Amino acid sequence: MEIRENLPLAPFTTLDVGGPARFFVEAVNTAEVREALDFARSRDLPLFVLGGGSNLLISDAGWPGLVLKMAISGINHRHGRGTAYFDVAAGEVWDDFVAISVQHNCSGIECLSGIPGSVGGTPVQNVGAYGQEVAETIFALVAIDLETGKDEEFEKGDCRFAYRSSIFNTTYKGRYLITNVTYALVHDGEPQIRYADLQKYFAASTGSRKDGTPTLAEVRAAVRKIRASKAMLITPGDEDSRSAGSFFKNPMLSTAEFDALKERAAGRGLKIPSYPALEALRKISAAWLVEHSGFLKGYTKGRVGISSKHALAIVNRGGASAAEVVALTDEIQRRVEGEWGVRLEIEPVMVGF
Repeated sequence: MEIRENLPLAPFTTLDVGGPARFFVEAVNTAEVREALDFARSRDLPLFVLGGGSNLLISDAGWPGLVLKMAISGINHRHGRGTAYFDVAAGEVWDDFVAISVQHNCSGIECLSGIPGSVGGTPVQNVGAYGQEVAETIFALVAIDLETGKDEEFEKGDCRFAYRSSIFNTTYKGRYLITNVTYALVHDGEPQIRYADLQKYFAASTGSRKDGTPTLAEVRAAVRKIRASKAMLITPGDEDSRSAGSFFKNPMLSTAEFDALKERAAGRGLKIPSYPALEALRKISAAWLVEHSGFLKGYTKGRVGISSKHALAIVNRGGASAAEVVALTDEIQRRVEGEWGVRLEIEPVMVGF
């Protein structure tokens, strides 16, 4: 295990922002993970586990303890009755795994193509997009209990998945380190085209199968193309893709809160876009709230701004500091709350603040 000191963390993030780590270890197997944990414990160092560096904002001060980058690799799969089980190491690149699942003609995560980051991070925030969430396909996972040092296995129900959440970022935040995730996918399953953008895409472009429907590979390609059009695909040289992805969660409102918001919008001659979600709650478009609070696509303030393609992506225009990102985030939150009475929640993990 190689321990590096005072290593800049910005290059390890998709936003390219953040100060140094006091100590840094890149672990390629579970033995090195445990050795790194022992190192941190013996010196009473705070620990931060780094995956693919997406959905993350690191402070300008960096991290005062140990940053453990998960680089454990390996994908194995086995077939059951119509189900294919993929055991995937936490350090695998998420989109690479999605590509492999599609190559094996297994459905369930094809609409999650193009999402940056590593496999180990997907259960934590119940990663989702384009009509799918990993909660639908996660069968089980293995994590190290940082309090006991023992491996613990979690079944799907144990994780208590909800919109962008699980026990790993709520009840037991910071307690577990995920090392392996098992996904149960449908072999020879049909691709999911539930999301409006995908339905629109294939309404204008039929799939290659005899009945005109798309293959899993065609759905994956379409998702990546749509994400690229919104700067939600990491593309070298594209300034708009130098971001942490969607910076704000879509608010979940009760019926009373939604009615109040709708009335406020109607007073301005506007209609709130929404769709039913999670029982009696309504999911509201955070992007709509941001844009109708005066922050249009392409907005720039110093070295930070909003993507020209997606209103929820705060981007680093070049050389930005974490302080500048936070200042713009605070400004957007205050304006949206003042205009619409809705407090936007931040989606990225904030480290070192």
